[in-house]
Amino acid sequence: MSSATPNRTPIHAIPDDPESSIYRFIIVAAKRARQLQGGARSFLPGTAKKPTVAAMEEVRRGLVSYSDATQAAEILANEQKD
Repeated sequence: MSSATPNRTPIHAIPDDPESSIYRFIIVAAKRARQLQGGARSFLPGTAKKPTVAAMEEVRRGLVSYSDATQAAEILANEQKD
Protein backbone atom coordinates (compact mmCIF):
# COMPACT_ATOMS: atom_id res chain seq x y z
CA MET A 1 0.00 0.00 0.00
CA SER A 2 1.44 3.39 -0.95
CA SER A 3 1.18 6.38 1.34
CA ALA A 4 -0.60 9.57 0.34
CA THR A 5 2.28 11.81 1.39
CA PRO A 6 4.64 12.94 -1.35
CA ASN A 7 8.21 11.70 -1.49
CA ARG A 8 10.43 14.30 0.20
CA THR A 9 13.81 13.19 -1.02
CA PRO A 10 16.48 15.77 -1.91
CA ILE A 11 15.79 15.19 -5.59
CA HIS A 12 12.35 16.81 -5.15
CA ALA A 13 13.40 19.91 -3.24
CA ILE A 14 15.02 23.27 -3.80
CA PRO A 15 18.41 23.34 -1.99
CA ASP A 16 17.88 26.66 -0.20
CA ASP A 17 14.21 26.03 0.65
CA PRO A 18 13.97 25.43 4.43
CA GLU A 19 10.48 23.92 4.07
CA SER A 20 11.54 21.52 1.28
CA SER A 21 8.37 22.43 -0.56
CA ILE A 22 7.62 20.17 -3.51
CA TYR A 23 5.02 22.70 -4.66
CA ARG A 24 7.64 25.46 -4.77
CA PHE A 25 10.02 23.15 -6.66
CA ILE A 26 7.35 22.51 -9.30
CA ILE A 27 6.45 26.18 -9.72
CA VAL A 28 10.08 27.34 -9.99
CA ALA A 29 10.96 24.53 -12.42
CA ALA A 30 7.88 25.24 -14.56
CA LYS A 31 8.71 28.94 -14.81
CA ARG A 32 12.32 28.11 -15.70
CA ALA A 33 11.15 25.61 -18.35
CA ARG A 34 9.05 28.35 -19.95
CA GLN A 35 12.11 30.60 -20.02
CA LEU A 36 14.14 27.85 -21.70
CA GLN A 37 11.37 27.21 -24.25
CA GLY A 38 11.34 30.94 -24.96
CA GLY A 39 15.01 30.90 -25.92
CA ALA A 40 16.88 31.46 -22.64
CA ARG A 41 20.24 29.71 -22.37
CA SER A 42 20.59 26.80 -19.99
CA PHE A 43 22.87 27.08 -16.97
CA LEU A 44 23.95 23.48 -17.57
CA PRO A 45 26.96 23.07 -19.86
CA GLY A 46 26.31 21.32 -23.18
CA THR A 47 22.85 20.16 -22.33
CA ALA A 48 20.69 18.61 -25.04
CA LYS A 49 17.90 17.79 -22.62
CA LYS A 50 14.27 18.76 -23.01
CA PRO A 51 13.48 22.14 -21.42
CA THR A 52 11.45 20.60 -18.60
CA VAL A 53 14.17 18.12 -17.66
CA ALA A 54 16.89 20.78 -17.89
CA ALA A 55 14.81 23.16 -15.75
CA MET A 56 14.29 20.55 -13.02
CA GLU A 57 18.01 19.76 -12.99
CA GLU A 58 18.92 23.45 -12.77
CA VAL A 59 16.54 23.94 -9.84
CA ARG A 60 17.82 20.81 -8.07
CA ARG A 61 21.40 22.05 -8.38
CA GLY A 62 20.48 25.48 -7.04
CA LEU A 63 21.36 27.29 -10.27
CA VAL A 64 18.01 29.10 -10.48
CA SER A 65 17.35 31.98 -8.13
CA TYR A 66 13.83 32.80 -7.03
CA SER A 67 12.03 34.99 -4.52
CA ASP A 68 8.90 34.27 -2.51
CA ALA A 69 6.35 37.03 -3.15
CA THR A 70 4.50 36.19 0.08
CA GLN A 71 7.60 36.71 2.20
CA ALA A 72 8.43 39.92 0.34
CA ALA A 73 4.93 41.27 1.02
CA GLU A 74 5.22 40.39 4.72
CA ILE A 75 8.59 42.18 5.01
CA LEU A 76 7.19 45.23 3.25
CA ALA A 77 4.15 45.30 5.55
CA ASN A 78 6.36 45.03 8.63
CA GLU A 79 8.59 47.87 7.41
CA GLN A 80 5.58 50.11 6.83
CA LYS A 81 4.34 49.47 10.39
CA ASP A 82 7.61 50.69 11.87
